[in-house]
Amino acid sequence: MKFNLKFLFITLFICAVSMAQTKGTISGVLTDKQTNNEALPFANVLIKGTNNSANTDIDGKYSINIAPGSYTVIYSFLGYETVEALVIVKANETTTINQALSSGSYTLKDVVVKASSVNREKETALLLDQKNAVVIKQSIGAQEMSRKGVSDVEDGLTKVTGITKVDGRGLFIRGLEDRYNNLLVNDLQTPSNSPFKKIIPLDLFPTDIVGVLNIYKTFNPNISGDFAGATINIETTQPKNITKLNIGFGYTTNNNLKKFLLSDDANSTKGTFGLLGNERALPSAFGSVPSGTKLSPDQYHSAYGDKNWDVDQTASPLNSSIGFLHSQKFNLEKERSISYIMSFNFDNKYIFREGVDRTFNLGQGNYDNNLYNTQYAYQTTFSGLAGLKYKTNRLNLNFNTLFIQATESKIQDQVGYTNSLANITNNLIRLNQFEESKYWNTQLFGDYKLTEDGKQTIKAGGSYVKTGFQQPDRKFITGLKVNDTDINMSYGGNNLNRQYLDVNGNFYFSALAEYSIKFGNKERLNNLTVGYNNFINDMESSYRFFSGRRNIEKNYTADLGTISKEINQDIDNGIVYVQEESNGDYKVKLNQFVNAGYFNLFWTFGEKWDLNAGLRAENSTREIKYREQGDPFGSPYRKKTDDKLDFLPSLNTKYALTEKSNLRGSLSKTITRPVAMELLPINYINADATSESGNSNLLNSDNYNVDFKYELFPNNKELFAIGAFGKLIENPIERVFKPTANSGGQITTFKNSEQAVIYGAEIEMILQLSRVSESLSNFTFGFNTSIMSTDVKIDLTKQGNELENSTNRKLQGASNWIINTDLKYDFTLNTAWKNSMTLVYNVYGDRIFAVGSSGMDHIYEKSFSKLDFVWTSTLSKNIELKFSAENLINPYYRKELGKNSTIDITEDSLVLREYKKGVGFSVNIGYTF
Repeated sequence: MKFNLKFLFITLFICAVSMAQTKGTISGVLTDKQTNNEALPFANVLIKGTNNSANTDIDGKYSINIAPGSYTVIYSFLGYETVEALVIVKANETTTINQALSSGSYTLKDVVVKASSVNREKETALLLDQKNAVVIKQSIGAQEMSRKGVSDVEDGLTKVTGITKVDGRGLFIRGLEDRYNNLLVNDLQTPSNSPFKKIIPLDLFPTDIVGVLNIYKTFNPNISGDFAGATINIETTQPKNITKLNIGFGYTTNNNLKKFLLSDDANSTKGTFGLLGNERALPSAFGSVPSGTKLSPDQYHSAYGDKNWDVDQTASPLNSSIGFLHSQKFNLEKERSISYIMSFNFDNKYIFREGVDRTFNLGQGNYDNNLYNTQYAYQTTFSGLAGLKYKTNRLNLNFNTLFIQATESKIQDQVGYTNSLANITNNLIRLNQFEESKYWNTQLFGDYKLTEDGKQTIKAGGSYVKTGFQQPDRKFITGLKVNDTDINMSYGGNNLNRQYLDVNGNFYFSALAEYSIKFGNKERLNNLTVGYNNFINDMESSYRFFSGRRNIEKNYTADLGTISKEINQDIDNGIVYVQEESNGDYKVKLNQFVNAGYFNLFWTFGEKWDLNAGLRAENSTREIKYREQGDPFGSPYRKKTDDKLDFLPSLNTKYALTEKSNLRGSLSKTITRPVAMELLPINYINADATSESGNSNLLNSDNYNVDFKYELFPNNKELFAIGAFGKLIENPIERVFKPTANSGGQITTFKNSEQAVIYGAEIEMILQLSRVSESLSNFTFGFNTSIMSTDVKIDLTKQGNELENSTNRKLQGASNWIINTDLKYDFTLNTAWKNSMTLVYNVYGDRIFAVGSSGMDHIYEKSFSKLDFVWTSTLSKNIELKFSAENLINPYYRKELGKNSTIDITEDSLVLREYKKGVGFSVNIGYTF
């Protein structure tokens, strides 16, 4: 029989049309009872006994087409109650069911509602977000950070798979250090406040001003291509009706309630609040351009006062913190609302460190410096957030301004020998340093639905940031230690040296504009996004040097704490004077302009497949203006420019094996730009003659990334995931040592190696221990780990690689393994008194701190583990109490020379740096008005 295709197609079309005409529709809006019935996006709506389901949109709306009949509709959302409703569907009619869901026992009184009106800050809601996302990402919200006793963003991120932090050196993600990461604030690119860091130290962000932290481990074209570890997006807290006050106190063993040294100016009311920048500013007598000015005695006293070298011995009190949060929302007519938020936080810490501080002579087996380091640091952090939000049924408009100021007043004594002079072991070097950083970020951003159904939207925003980093009047005094209080010294050499480092971010502007259109099947919409974003960074540094020079030889012994009196007399008598000795290279300028266009397509294939494919074209123009040491002041700047256009493709896929499990895959190309101080031709000199030098010839790294992941969500509070990843990095940036002549002080610099290959695996789980026994139903166990292998290829014939020890080695900064785990116990003593106890453990493996050369092995950061205990107790509707015990194991932090040097090591110990942080105890009480 002849088969008529045309007849078949017509028959199928008529059947399809007739079936469509006999269907009915169930639609409605889901809301959240705990937020005054505001919309609940991304909730699940399922027809019981079928696979017919939908997710609510950003406004909480849903719609399902189905044949006429009686059905049970199941409404659910992670962390909320599940509700069932009976409905009768009639042909060609729409049945409307609006439903409010309660989060029940999961409610956290002080959690802030996000702009989308769903409480994404809850752990269970973020699990759903992770499940539904096509890209591989993880998030941690206010609820989880509160439960784990997290006080700042950096601590919060260490609870995420593959992330650890190193004291003073920021975050390591998948074993890759700070330079391989990137930071967004509300989707907008943001700079660092420090030239020594790629991103602003995240321990400066208190959790009170943070709603959700999103960690993207795979690339998506709408975010910057500058990352290999991860991109972190901080979503600031959004307004709700709340007024809350937090006060806290902390004690750390061997840090608080003990002898403590403070610079005389820091031991004051201004010093308590870190307001010493003006007190230590560069004296006007030196002018804005170096000219070798020599200060007269009157100019010296006017510039520095009479006690500028003095150090006071005090007792360190308890650490303290205070925070205030107030926000209010006003509902207007026609589904409009306006809200505001203001928050401020202040905290201070007293930090004491002591231990050996050594360097080896490169290519030799003996110490260059062998010192015992005693360090006293008083730190303050102030942050303030103000925000205004206007919302209609189609428009979300946000204005935020965020200010962060961090200061550190440090006194450091190093005792031992330098320059390999092992016969003099009582050399004393005192550093008196004040450091201040400022970060002010003002943002305007929003989104608008071009069509009423929300299928076409635009999103736009801009951010203007001012930063400043200063180490004003950073000064060194040297001599021979006589006893615990006295020093014997002479003038000249490196004694009475001063430095003024000022890195000023003239301006930083970033912007984004994005258009999105949804199309296709109503129940499985596709999405196409095209957009543009950019940033412009303009900064300059000034690094000036001043020395105490002698006219007449003098040697004397004096009390180091009150030595200003002796120095002042010698200034007045013409025995010693201060003169500027800056060189022509004192100033460096950097201008960088990065602009990018992109498209991003989310496509659904049937019920199982989601695909995200896109391309980012990112153009970067970088110009460095500098002078060399011998160039005259005021001479034309030398210029070094770098222009590059990168095409960065990405492909992310998700396959839903079941309703509770996914398979994911990702392929992408990204880049890595160097940190400012790695790149700029500045030689940063320390008191012990060690230094760090930038390399203006550094190239960007090209990163080729692949990820695979399987994840299972057994229920709304559990997760099991296992993944594998690989990276090929061309021109990886690494920390190395420069050779110096005859014990000239160790110089650290940076270079591009040829190629690095990284591959590894990650495991993550969140389990309810009721699986083991019902008696453990109040316990939850969390665990994540990363295991990684790295291999760097070295071309020994290439300039700069001549001193490398071999043709391949591990990647600098990468740990082979990382483990984060926690155990939570929830219990209730009465209806109002709810408690949560959490034990948190983090540990990472050894990693290369600096690459070895000239026959000397690498310097390693040794494995470090941290155990914390947190007890959060809600005593009443208004009062929350939090107790934390941190670093309970209190191991040594160590750097060591490896044991595989090919030259003879003549010293007994390979330990180069070690200290203990102490065990910390803190209590924080929060009152909600």
